[in-house]
Amino acid sequence: MSGGVLAAGSVLPRSSEGGQQSHEEDDRKVRRREKNRVAAQRSRKKQTQKADKLHEEYESLEQENTSLKREIGKLTDEMKHLSEVLKDHEKICPLLHCTMNFVTVPRPDALSSCLPR
Repeated sequence: MSGGVLAAGSVLPRSSEGGQQSHEEDDRKVRRREKNRVAAQRSRKKQTQKADKLHEEYESLEQENTSLKREIGKLTDEMKHLSEVLKDHEKICPLLHCTMNFVTVPRPDALSSCLPR
């Protein structure tokens, strides 16, 4: 009868007939299995830590995105308001209606002739 595995970690004894592994080889297998088990645990832990870190980064980016969207909304409102102010100002601005604005050479007296007195 040759040796086999019963359950996790328990090994049937081998008969002395052909191919018998030495006690050292059995110990080496046990050490290798233990080393592999520890490495697998370490790998799973590292993978979990990486997933946790990615989740934290995701949460942080979501918060930043929400904040930036709020800021875009505020800036859009401000732009609309300032456009309205400019539109209202254009109706009454004497500089926009002055024919002197089309002069290519600036003269110090050009502005004074357009301003109300």
